[in-house]
Amino acid sequence: MIADFQEGRVGTSQQGRFSGVLKDLALLMVSVAGESVSMVKRSAPEQAASLKRQQEWDIYLEFLQVMFNLADRLAAFYIPIQELPPFMDELEAVVAGQLKAALDPTLGPDSDETPLALTIGKTVSESRARYERFRFTVTEDSPVKSELFKLFAERVAGAMGAPSNGMVLSAATLCASAVLPAMKAVFEKQTGGQRSTEQVTASKAGEPASPKSAGSEIKLVSVMSAVEGEEVETRWGLHPRFRQDLRPEEAKELSRLMNRVTRILGERYAAVAFTEDWAIWHHTGNA
Repeated sequence: MIADFQEGRVGTSQQGRFSGVLKDLALLMVSVAGESVSMVKRSAPEQAASLKRQQEWDIYLEFLQVMFNLADRLAAFYIPIQELPPFMDELEAVVAGQLKAALDPTLGPDSDETPLALTIGKTVSESRARYERFRFTVTEDSPVKSELFKLFAERVAGAMGAPSNGMVLSAATLCASAVLPAMKAVFEKQTGGQRSTEQVTASKAGEPASPKSAGSEIKLVSVMSAVEGEEVETRWGLHPRFRQDLRPEEAKELSRLMNRVTRILGERYAAVAFTEDWAIWHHTGNA
């Protein structure tokens, strides 16, 4: 097994151990990247009408680039640090396989997977060169995290031929940031919600490890969407103690804002909940 780590591969036992999270994570990335391209095209219909297939492919790869970086940062919380490099290497291979399966209707089932594997390898390499320099904790909001999303959105807008289009910039940022809770849910589902005892605050970002004791993280506010038949129900909730600590005027204002947030998220989730590409979101339970 030591040899496997040194050569950057995942041994058979590692494939079995993380096969579930690798498969779900790859499916999520491939699906969300495709839906995200559709969203940015809808945000700029004039530019979308003249887009060439190569441009759409470049935009798709831009989304995969940022998602590989986010997955790498999140994985550091759930995968033992010595197993993280081979885990990410294997994720490349699984994403390439999922992408080939998605493209089989166009390319044919007998098409060679090698070009796709090389493309994904190049995508990951470019992702590391472009985004690893940003140092932040992926689970928290920060100015540096916003800088990363800003750079990413500008690259997408540039690929769209609309570098100053605010709608494209907003759509790209929304899609990239919205995938984080779904990725986190995939990791927690497959690891039983247990974080690695060797977790670090930001994968390969050069920041010191900062483990948190059990119970130090409390979910104060949550928004959840559920699909029942052909209906989508979206609701929000507060931690009971948090609710008790609020003054009446604070509770009223928070309720007003959360009702608005829930409506926006619920409408967006309802718009995509029954599309085939977003089926994975049903499993994660996040809007």
